[in-house]
Amino acid sequence: MAGPVSPTKKNSRPPRNSDSRQPERRYLAVGRIVKVHGLKGELSMTVMTDFPERFDTTEWLYLGNEFDADPYRLTSYRWHKSNILLTLAEVTDRNQAEGLRCVLVQIPIEAAMPLPEGSYYLYQLMGLEVITTNDESLGIIGDIIETGANDVYVVKGGKDVLIPNIPDVVQSVDLEKNQMIVKILEGLI
Repeated sequence: MAGPVSPTKKNSRPPRNSDSRQPERRYLAVGRIVKVHGLKGELSMTVMTDFPERFDTTEWLYLGNEFDADPYRLTSYRWHKSNILLTLAEVTDRNQAEGLRCVLVQIPIEAAMPLPEGSYYLYQLMGLEVITTNDESLGIIGDIIETGANDVYVVKGGKDVLIPNIPDVVQSVDLEKNQMIVKILEGLI
């Protein structure tokens, strides 16, 4: 992150939409609080980012969901086993820390690390229309299953279709057109 991010007011909520569309995503998860460490409010966080070095320059973290989160000033962090221990200025004892178990640790989307060409954050793929190379619409990406080998896109349409994220199937992604073009291999549908 280039500079400090100004915190928003605690407990502020995004404006409610008058239509049924989902509010715009404001944050990107980089971890999840899994437990408290010690008596002074240190938080143990599982890492959900490929860029943990971001904590070297991050001043503010946001705890909550992708649409609404409260700002916390990061005063220090350190690795402990496979997790990161966070010290937040606003959390000074174990009781405060206990209330944050299972909460997502977020950063503003605009602070996300740039990805190489042809790589995308998972949130960018959600809601894309999936179209076959034969120009048939299969539906929209409604969920993503992370399998370890490759991601699988759950396409919601007339019936759910599972599309593996492999080069033989996913031909292109166009975020501006909100589309993913796929080649349907024999036996895939």
